Amino acid sequence: MSYPPHPSYPPMPSAVTPLIAYPHPIPAPPGYAVLAVSVNRGPYLVPAPTSSRFKVDRQAVPIPGEGTWYVAVPAGPHDIRYTDIFGIPIMTTALVAHPGALHHLSFRFGGWRNRVYDGHGTDVTKFGLWSNYSILLVMLGVLGVFCCGGFALIAMLPTSP
Repeated sequence: MSYPPHPSYPPMPSAVTPLIAYPHPIPAPPGYAVLAVSVNRGPYLVPAPTSSRFKVDRQAVPIPGEGTWYVAVPAGPHDIRYTDIFGIPIMTTALVAHPGALHHLSFRFGGWRNRVYDGHGTDVTKFGLWSNYSILLVMLGVLGVFCCGGFALIAMLPTSP
C-alpha cells in the first residue's frame, strides 16, 4: 500500500498577514518589508524564546520558539525588541524597513550578554540586558560580601565578661 506524498510544512498562505510569524519565507506584500528573525535557545533550562515576547513597535508578535521566522512589517522605521514576561526589555534594536526588502535580524541569548546582529554579522544592539547567569554571579558576589562581612562584624563584637 502506498501513501500519497505529504504536503510541505504548512501550505503557503495566499495572503500574508502583517505581524504574524511564519516558519517559511514569505513574499513581501505591497508597501511592506519582511523581517527574517533568527532566535537561539540560549543557555537556559527553559528556552528563552518561549519565556519572552518579540515585539515590533510595542505590538507582540507570537514567535513560538527557536529557529528562523518571517514577519511582514510596514515599510518605515521600527523599534524591535524582545521583552520578558513582565515587559522589561531584554534586547532592543531599531530598523528602517524598505518596501519589498528582506531584513535579517539574529537575536542571540548568550551566557554573558544578549545581543542582536544583522544579516552581515554587525552588532546592531541598542540595548542588551546582561544574561540571567551574569546577573546571578554579580548578586552572589554581593551577597557573599555582605554575609561574610556581617559574620566578621558579629565576631568582632565584644563579649560581656
